[in-house]
Amino acid sequence: MAVVLENALKENLKSGKLLPVYILVGEDAYLKTLYLEKISKSIADKDDIFNYSKFTAQCNLQEVYDSVMQMPMMSDRKCVILNDYDFKHCSDSDFEKLLTLILETPEETTFILYFDGIEIDLKKGAKFKKLVSACEKNGGMAVELKHRTRAELVKMLCQGALKRGTKMDLAAGNYLVETCGEDINLLSGELEKLCAFVGESAVSKAHIDEVCTPTVEANIFKLSDLIFACDSTKALKMLDELLFLKTKPMTILFNVSAVFVDIYRALCAKQKGLGIKETADAFGYKTRSFAVEKAFQKLGKMDFKKTKLCLDTLVATDKALKSFSANERLLLEEMIIKLIYIISKGEALD
Repeated sequence: MAVVLENALKENLKSGKLLPVYILVGEDAYLKTLYLEKISKSIADKDDIFNYSKFTAQCNLQEVYDSVMQMPMMSDRKCVILNDYDFKHCSDSDFEKLLTLILETPEETTFILYFDGIEIDLKKGAKFKKLVSACEKNGGMAVELKHRTRAELVKMLCQGALKRGTKMDLAAGNYLVETCGEDINLLSGELEKLCAFVGESAVSKAHIDEVCTPTVEANIFKLSDLIFACDSTKALKMLDELLFLKTKPMTILFNVSAVFVDIYRALCAKQKGLGIKETADAFGYKTRSFAVEKAFQKLGKMDFKKTKLCLDTLVATDKALKSFSANERLLLEEMIIKLIYIISKGEALD
């Protein structure tokens, strides 16, 4: 069984040689939709009732089979899509029908199995492995579409800006991701706004601050950066903004705590002689290796003693926030001041 990644699918589509069967799975909903539309649009328009058919989970597999086996009309190919068919819980006979359908899809048809709402275990799912095996036997391709890494997102944004007649360097692209998050859908919309605003000029951080809408997570990370900069005035102002936007205090605490956990892991990794990539792999950061990179950047100000004191402060704040009589704003303000004191002085503020 061989489930390929996005690059293999890109190469296949670039060649122009469409396969009889595609199975699209993975964690990135945007990419699955993107490639589903790329494949289907290259074959037939959605309004083409003869050469385009889409079936949902509640379909009758016999109807799907009939649609797949029908010859295209006034076209070289036809496209049939089956979305979220629950092959894991269907009857044995229906599962066998699905396997037969995959195996017998003719060359004139492209049959796409697209899984969006069903969680699939690529390693342990015995039934899924059978689907992939049938797909391979018929010359098809099963593709896992993962979230893109920070570097890939930045590259995509820079290329997207260039296509729109705007310049964006890697620093600006990285800042845009930091500000707006890693959702490709959201980033695409922000890029459109940004390019329309900037025109033929080069995108700067100031443009991003002026035009783009930061995510709550991005603002909390900015709060963390202000804490490490020991800028209590701006940090408390950022806290006010977050609370004004109805951000839950526990969400603020959780995200600030995550930064200090990253730092603790980075300290442990550095002590063992590990670099950023090895640390990200060891702790399963996957596409969030940027968090490890930021943690390593902060090690100049942090050691094990400071980190432990900060983590103790965060745990104490967590317990206090869960108290029925807690003044949430006051507790978060105290937390910020205590963290800044620890980072700057190296000791706890009693």
